[in-house]
Amino acid sequence: MKTLDYAALIRSMLSGMSVSLAIFGLTLLIALPLGLLIAAGRISKRTVINAPIRAFLLIMRGTPLMLQLFFFYFGPYYIFGIRGSDRFTMAIAAFALNYSAYFAEIYRGGIESIGAGQYEAAAALGFTRRQTFFKIIFPQVVKRITPPMGNEFMTLVKDTALARVIAVAEMFDAAAKAANGAVSVIPFVMAGVFYLIMNSVVENGFRVAERRLAYYK
Repeated sequence: MKTLDYAALIRSMLSGMSVSLAIFGLTLLIALPLGLLIAAGRISKRTVINAPIRAFLLIMRGTPLMLQLFFFYFGPYYIFGIRGSDRFTMAIAAFALNYSAYFAEIYRGGIESIGAGQYEAAAALGFTRRQTFFKIIFPQVVKRITPPMGNEFMTLVKDTALARVIAVAEMFDAAAKAANGAVSVIPFVMAGVFYLIMNSVVENGFRVAERRLAYYK
């Protein structure tokens, strides 16, 4: 049994943390705007647009993220015979599509919570549909979806640990390897502390955002 090398452990976990943060940041960068586009399609009254999006949402929200990670990484080879898929890229693709589905439903709930009278009042004042959405509706939607978005952001921080199932060397993977080598629970405790710190930053960020959006009350 090896003695736990704390300096090496901290270095490996900081390296893993940078990967976890990259997964977190890139997922949001892709999933937030993509979710808004999907929400627009979900709200559409055209079946040719609405039906495929509903099917997509069911698949992405109805199957485990872990299974989706396996599919994105192994699928290109087993289905198309394509070798050498980049693990990190496939992880980002799976995370982004999965979270865009959840964000889309949050967006949809926020948009549909706005009364029809506001659209009618904006039209009476001469606002275009685009102006109505971005100047009147969307700011209110942002206020209403901030709490559920905060929950999803915090869940994403923890879900980054799932990337290790396709051998992406993120933070939890570094902790697991160190714990197995030294037969110690300390690396897991340190990983827990890292996740708590990351989520405390997210929580405080959303708390500040909610205070700044309080003028919509």
